Amino acid sequence: MQQHVPVPTAESSTPPAPDAASGPGRPGGTDGGGPGPWRTALRRPRTLGLLTLLLAAALWLYALPRIGFREMGDYGLLDRLPAAYYLSLLVLTAGFVLSLRRAATAPWWPAAHCAAMLFALKAPPAVLYDAVRYPWSSKHDAVVDTLLANGELRPEAALSGNMSAYDQWPGFFTLNAGLVRAFGVESAAAYANWAPIVFGLLMTPVLVLLYRTFCRDWRLVWTAVWIFQLANWVGQDYFAPQGLAYLLHLTVIAVVLRHFVRPGSAGRLRDRSFLDPAAATVPPPTGSRQRALCVVILAPLIAAINATHQLTPVMLCICLLALNLTRRYRNVGLLVVAGLLMLTWDLTMGRPLFVETLRTLKESLGELTQNSRAGYAGQLTGPGPELAGAANVLMVLAVVALAGAAVVLRRRLTRSALPLLLVSVAPVPLFVVNDYGGEMLFRVYLFALPGGAFFAAAALVPAFAGTHRGRAQALRRRAAAVALPAVLLALLTGFLPSYYGKEKMYYTPPAETALVTRTLDSAPDGSLILATTGSFPQALHRYDSLEHWYFAEQELPENEKMLKDPAGYLAEGIPPGTTAYVILTRTQDTYTAGEGLLPAGGFERLRTRLSASPLFRTVESHPYGVVLEYRPAAR
Repeated sequence: MQQHVPVPTAESSTPPAPDAASGPGRPGGTDGGGPGPWRTALRRPRTLGLLTLLLAAALWLYALPRIGFREMGDYGLLDRLPAAYYLSLLVLTAGFVLSLRRAATAPWWPAAHCAAMLFALKAPPAVLYDAVRYPWSSKHDAVVDTLLANGELRPEAALSGNMSAYDQWPGFFTLNAGLVRAFGVESAAAYANWAPIVFGLLMTPVLVLLYRTFCRDWRLVWTAVWIFQLANWVGQDYFAPQGLAYLLHLTVIAVVLRHFVRPGSAGRLRDRSFLDPAAATVPPPTGSRQRALCVVILAPLIAAINATHQLTPVMLCICLLALNLTRRYRNVGLLVVAGLLMLTWDLTMGRPLFVETLRTLKESLGELTQNSRAGYAGQLTGPGPELAGAANVLMVLAVVALAGAAVVLRRRLTRSALPLLLVSVAPVPLFVVNDYGGEMLFRVYLFALPGGAFFAAAALVPAFAGTHRGRAQALRRRAAAVALPAVLLALLTGFLPSYYGKEKMYYTPPAETALVTRTLDSAPDGSLILATTGSFPQALHRYDSLEHWYFAEQELPENEKMLKDPAGYLAEGIPPGTTAYVILTRTQDTYTAGEGLLPAGGFERLRTRLSASPLFRTVESHPYGVVLEYRPAAR
């Protein structure tokens, strides 16, 4: 029998005290002659929520055609977004904070604001761009095109451009090949820019299920979802296997935390008087047969993760292992199934890359400095990339600081949500093992973010105040009323440069895309395509018929040597008798400069010297790119 104390539930119709966002006064109170029209509106979440959503939508729609994405400068999209766009985000933030006042009785209004903020932040490229955002999206589109054209992928083939991994983990591409046929579109490029919005919307109910497992306070739940959206600047929700695998990963974790509780393991975590007022009691326990049935149900999801992405199954197994450290979720069966499915895939379809990875682990194990670097090589260069890099660091520190404060100050909530904390911390040691192409630090942060967002929200949204009102409680409410919107605005300020500060690297004019496509379509099978980096549109078009060499994706000192005699450097690396083309585009110039791969002016020097060399013949030359053909007979 649970003990009952005078603490309201999250589902109660009227909390006995103001919420964290309520401000110093009581909602519904009077000022002498009774509430005025504005105070009456504030007591009606439907009216207030609708007003803020309509105002934000009007401002956003007004700003949309005024976003100068075709003339981006050093700060990417940041200084091309009109004031009305930023104002729409402020209105949405204010509306969300105010909607938390009645989150217990009207939780759909915070949900509507979360969806609106997701759309406002990430939809402009999808609505405006006349090209696929992010060059790596076009790489994944090329895999879908190849699958549709050939009817199969070749996992055993040694493909250049690091493309073998996509043929060995084809789940995402198989799904999109089916969607292309179902939608009747020419290619996945028709909808690729909408991936961040689709993944974000699908992620929201999973996050809510995850957070409601440990929290009954709707204010805290929706604040955690909001923080997750603002802190998810990593950009792994684009048209890529990681986004789909991440969604499936969180779904598995949410189901496990909800339905895999061992009988008799709750202890005092079912005692209402012991728990944090915002904490939910432990979900009902399940017997061995029920958990076995859940394993059967989850096995296809886990298999889909293994067929989609090579890193996510490792993260899932590590998280399940961490849960086994708790008495509450000490269920070895699911961990064994997940591990066996991962090994089965790695030793069959994914064997070529798996064996190669095992060889490189010995070299990268323990290389903390190298594994924790955020990129391929060099340092971020230029106002936009440098601002984005600084914002990335500050965002991580902010989330960690807030989550750490909640872990220390709300120990009862932490104990109740300990499994979520373990799942978030479990992936952190992975950056010691491998650098994952310079992205391991980003991936660790991404997988730790759901729990980080929850505990960060717990630091900002205090527990229900209870029935007793004291000066200390009033001060805490007033402090929370200021801290919550201030922190949310700070996170919003950090998200924008993190997500859009390097946008000049991600938008490509259609003319540049057409130039690359023409060149690759006309290249004979087996030709070698040279470029400074693979980060340009359609770089891997016909990847199964062409070879690739991205000669500047190396350390800056080596590239400086290459620039002394670029024609001779490239000629030495081209096998005799090979038809070879060099493609240099504006997007490559922006990327190599921003990522610090080439020194200032290095790309223009490279283009000028190669164009003037007798070893190369100019096929096409435009302000946005040049195509050169290798002429070995001229040597």
